[in-house]
Amino acid sequence: MLLELAQWLAKDIRTFNVFNYITLRAVLAALTALLISFIFGPLVIRWLAEKKVGQAVRDDGPKSHLTKAGTPTMGGALILVSITITTLLWGDLANRYLWVVLFVTLGFGAVGWVDDWRKVVHRDPKGLASRWKYFWTSAIALGAASYLGLTATLPAQLELIVPFFKTIAYPLGAIGFIVLTYFVINGTGHAVNLTDGLDGLAIMPTVMVGSALAIFAYVAGHSGFSKYLGVPHIPGAAELAVFCGAMAGAGLGFLWFNAYPAEVFMGDVGALALGAALGTVAVIVRQEVVLFIMGGLFVAEALSVMAQVLYFKWTGGKRIFRMAPLHHHYELGGWKETQVVVRFWIITIMLVLFGLSTLKLR
Repeated sequence: MLLELAQWLAKDIRTFNVFNYITLRAVLAALTALLISFIFGPLVIRWLAEKKVGQAVRDDGPKSHLTKAGTPTMGGALILVSITITTLLWGDLANRYLWVVLFVTLGFGAVGWVDDWRKVVHRDPKGLASRWKYFWTSAIALGAASYLGLTATLPAQLELIVPFFKTIAYPLGAIGFIVLTYFVINGTGHAVNLTDGLDGLAIMPTVMVGSALAIFAYVAGHSGFSKYLGVPHIPGAAELAVFCGAMAGAGLGFLWFNAYPAEVFMGDVGALALGAALGTVAVIVRQEVVLFIMGGLFVAEALSVMAQVLYFKWTGGKRIFRMAPLHHHYELGGWKETQVVVRFWIITIMLVLFGLSTLKLR
C-alpha cells in the first residue's frame, strides 16, 4: 500500500515537471524513508524478537548495560531497506553517483549482516573473523574508489580541497585519489561502527552529518552556487542530496525505536553501512576534510580504541582510558548513559555547524 502510494506520487510529480527540483525530492525522500521506518519498525522488531536475534553484552563493560542483553539487534537492516526503496523511488536512476553510494552502502551492510548473524544466531562470539571483515570492506571500498578515480573527467574531481581557503587544493592524481578514497570510506565505516555502543549515540550524529553533506552535494552539483561559494563543481553530485535525505529520514525513523531505553539496536549491518555511505558521499563532493571535522565524534571514538590497544600492548597491560571506545570511558567515570549521548550530540551539532561554515568562510 505504502509502496504503491509512493510510486503514484512520484509519477504524479514527474508529470508536472516538479521532479526536476532536487531539493523537493530530497525532502520527499526524507519523509518517505521516515514513514517506511515508522510503519515497518514494529514489525521488524517483533520479527527479530521472535527469532531471538538479541544483543550480547560485554561482561567487562558498565554494569548498567547488563539489562540490554537480549534486546533485538540487526535493526540496521530496516534503515538500509528504507534508504534503498526511497532512493530508487525519488532518485535519478541514470545518475552514476547514486549507484556508487548504494553499492557501497549495501555492500558494507552485507558484511555487517554476516558478522551480526554469526554472533547472535549462530552464537559465535567472534562473528566474522576480523581479517575477513576488513578484507571484504576493503574490497568494496577499493572497488568504489577505483571506479570513481578512473572515471573522473574533471581535474577538480581528483583534488584534495582545503577548507577555509579558496585557492588551496592539492592535485592527487588517479592513484592518490583512489588511496585517499579507500581510507575515507573504510575508515568512516568502521569509525561509526565503533561509536554505536549506546542508545541513539551513533544514529543521530549520522543524521546530522548526512544532512550537512546533502547541502554540500547540492552546492557541488549546482554550477552557480559552486562558483559563488568557491567549491568544486561536480556535475551530477547534487543528486546525492536525495540519498542523504533518505538516510536522514530513515535514521530519524530508527531513532524513534533506538532512543533510550532502546527497543532495537542497529548492529554492524547498520553502523558499517551508514559510515561507509557518509565517506562515499564526502569523497564524491570533495569534502573529506570537512567530513573529518563534522564527524569528529566518530574520529575521536576510533582514535580512542587505537590508542588504547597500542598503549596496552606497549606498556604490557596499562590503559589510557577506563574503557574504550571513548563513550564507555565517560560512563565508567560517572556519567549516565543519557548524559553521554546528549552531550556527544551537542558536540556533533557544533562540529557540523563549524563544517557548514566552510562554505562561506573562505
